[in-house]
Amino acid sequence: MNDRDISKIIRRLEKEVAKWELPIVSAMAEEHRGPFPILISTILSLRTKDEVTAIAAERLLALARTPEEMLKLSEGKIIKAIYPVGFYRIKAKTILHISKELIDRFHSRVPDTIEQLLTLKGVGRKTANLVVALGYNKEGLCVDTHVHRISNRLGYVKTKTPDETEFALRKKLPSKYWLRYNTLMVAFGRHVCVPISPFCSRCPVFAYCDRVNVVRSR
Repeated sequence: MNDRDISKIIRRLEKEVAKWELPIVSAMAEEHRGPFPILISTILSLRTKDEVTAIAAERLLALARTPEEMLKLSEGKIIKAIYPVGFYRIKAKTILHISKELIDRFHSRVPDTIEQLLTLKGVGRKTANLVVALGYNKEGLCVDTHVHRISNRLGYVKTKTPDETEFALRKKLPSKYWLRYNTLMVAFGRHVCVPISPFCSRCPVFAYCDRVNVVRSR
């Protein structure tokens, strides 16, 4: 693809996204849930389907919406609330540890920089970028498997891992698109540009796509 076409691609996806269900964390951000709920929801979402994450996040956040409230819950109660998200026992421990860290090190405030967020146990670049972008409306650039796959499939970047894709995008994607890029690509990747046999016949950006490594499509 021509790199300059990224603006056209994003504009077209912005028009289409209303037809698609938003990723759970993006949906929560649009409801103004705040940095802590977004952080907790992102942790729950790792290796878990959105429909499961949504229910688990609502149950847990109904019990605790601040680090202090979270620490009042037992590990068992958190497990019960978040089951059956993936690795629910590990995530319960992680949530309690992060809540304590936020109180002890950050005066109960979720950090607003990627560097500080990465010092929290269980927080990787994907989570840190989502919290910065959706929780604070700052220039985070979250790259998950959808963003990595589609950015390469389009021919916009040539990378092997999500981390490589993040740094490649930081160099060439205009910063004005960073906040929405993940939301658009995840929604697009779940409904049209799926991993195997994408729906190229109804793709709104087909004309701009190099279809890298697409062997079969619908």
